[in-house]
Amino acid sequence: MRTPQLPEAIATRSYFDREFGKQAIKLLPNEYYVTREDVVLTTVLGSCVAACIRDEKAGVGGMNHFMLPDDDGAGADRLLSASMRYGSYALEVLINELLKMGARRERLEAKVFGGGAVLANMTTLNIGDRNAEFVLRYLKAEEIRVAAQDLRGPHARRVSYFPLTGLALVRRLTRQDDQVVVERNERALARAIASSGTAPEKGGAELFPRRTPSAAVS
Repeated sequence: MRTPQLPEAIATRSYFDREFGKQAIKLLPNEYYVTREDVVLTTVLGSCVAACIRDEKAGVGGMNHFMLPDDDGAGADRLLSASMRYGSYALEVLINELLKMGARRERLEAKVFGGGAVLANMTTLNIGDRNAEFVLRYLKAEEIRVAAQDLRGPHARRVSYFPLTGLALVRRLTRQDDQVVVERNERALARAIASSGTAPEKGGAELFPRRTPSAAVS
């Protein structure tokens, strides 16, 4: 059964990116975006993971940004928009929206990023590793080829993805002021999980620190 489109989870924040010379869509946690247009999709990741998936022949691609691997059996009455925080649901939504726009499952390729351990004292929750392991396991089970990955490690990342070409650029955020912003949001996520088993709602944090030199991931 196909998961319905979630209008409230579609990224809506756009701007003209002078560096790349084209329109950019920035994704916050629990959002996704699928397009045929020549744009750049961008997001910032700490322990969260973004999956970038496209069908080159169909000319369609997209990205999501999820915070946790799955809902650990949460009830079926969970709000659909809240479920976008979970990788199991966010990946299902992204793949289904690509298929609706003409992609073929057997032609899909993925590039995955994030799952960082940006807080040294957060090893107990191990969110980043869990997210990284989950996305690779999910895509393997769905028989979607992973063309590139930049997962785990101690750094937050800014990812810029060009869905029409498949190019992905990754900036590792090492500046102290950048790290402070990301770490603040990681602590908020950890507190929410520890206290109630849930993550902050969509749009609760907007992580777009200063830019640093990027590296292409092919």
